Amino acid sequence: MIENVFFWNWEPVLMEWLQNHMGEAGIRIASVLTTLGEETALILILGFIYWCYDKNFGKFLGTNIVVAIVLNPMLKNLVFRTRPYFNHSKIRCLKPVNAAADIYDISAQGYSFPSGHATNASVVFGSIAMKTKRKLWIVSGILIPVLVALSRVMLGVHYPTDVLAGLILGYGIAGLLSWIQSKVSRRWMLHLILFLLVLPGCIYCKTADYYTALGTMAGAFLAMPFEERFVRFENTRKVSVSILRVAGGIAVYLVLNRLLKLPFSKEFLDSGAFPALLIRTVRYAVVVFVMLAVYPFCFRFGRKKSKESSNEKIKGE
Repeated sequence: MIENVFFWNWEPVLMEWLQNHMGEAGIRIASVLTTLGEETALILILGFIYWCYDKNFGKFLGTNIVVAIVLNPMLKNLVFRTRPYFNHSKIRCLKPVNAAADIYDISAQGYSFPSGHATNASVVFGSIAMKTKRKLWIVSGILIPVLVALSRVMLGVHYPTDVLAGLILGYGIAGLLSWIQSKVSRRWMLHLILFLLVLPGCIYCKTADYYTALGTMAGAFLAMPFEERFVRFENTRKVSVSILRVAGGIAVYLVLNRLLKLPFSKEFLDSGAFPALLIRTVRYAVVVFVMLAVYPFCFRFGRKKSKESSNEKIKGE
């Protein structure tokens, strides 16, 4: 793996000062804030909007998200910047990207520039703010990504310039794609163009995060037209139903992702070899497609049962 070391002198100084003064309470707060830019948060937010609140809004948001999560590792694999704790002994890694792997394993922990968490938070909350144009979401769209970015610096896993670049990338994608989506009527054509634009990453990207994101994009872009043609589920504002839908979606993700790993050894999947990375892409494509296009078939069954119960109640009266 290629490694580049570069930083401005003020960056490690600031990071050391933050880690020396934030204390245990600061570590706990930063560890909580950083989760708002992680995969679980993306699934919960996007899942609720798509499965429950407004699926068209979910498709709009999902398009912005998948482009951001693919472009981020494409840039990382061009810059090759190592994480701060690789280069400065006084900076501690308080929350590694992959807790199960060696913190100095770049293939597992990923490169540093730009920050994926800052990109995720800014594209998600920035897109919501731009779509709703509500004051609360505009404030959240600024405040939450900045706090997530700060938490990454405090935890020792990103230089300040990493998170600044991540914020710029996320907000840039949110602004540009939100505008493009408002002008384009044929979503499938936009999706095809976007997928072809990021596909060259297969030529040079060596880290698993690119292939995870590529599979996620493929699954999402295939699921959207499939849902529109064959599923056509309805959203719900019922709290109990919303909780069940989101919980069910998370269960589908966890179970299916685990099942699709069973035919392969852990050593092969973790090897970083190109065939293993392709398997990873296909796995995530299948998981995301099932979550967005197949799983919602269950919502139609629930609606049908609800209507039958209502009809029986009316007849009884």
